[in-house]
Amino acid sequence: MNTAWIYLVLAGICEIGWAFGLKYSAGFTKIGVSIATVVVMILSFILLAQAMKTLPLGTAYATWTGIGAVGTALIGIVFLNEPRDFVRILCLLLIVCGVIGLKFFAKAD
Repeated sequence: MNTAWIYLVLAGICEIGWAFGLKYSAGFTKIGVSIATVVVMILSFILLAQAMKTLPLGTAYATWTGIGAVGTALIGIVFLNEPRDFVRILCLLLIVCGVIGLKFFAKAD
């Protein structure tokens, strides 16, 4: 895995973190959580920008959002008791397949 993909995976993990932070910032009324959330947001964008220096825009953005969407949904299922029905899990697996496909077929600039 080259550096751009490492940046992209880290950016996706940060996206999961800031989405989780948004949930607990209570509309940015909890100052500590809000500051941490904004810091992780900024870090996510910086890492995404670094990845986009060599990865195609569509591949990088779709992968970033895919990691964020799947990771956030899984955290919701595991820790927040959100629905875990078959169709929802199937849809998450389809996103994962799409991200893997983008990685497999991506050509660096």
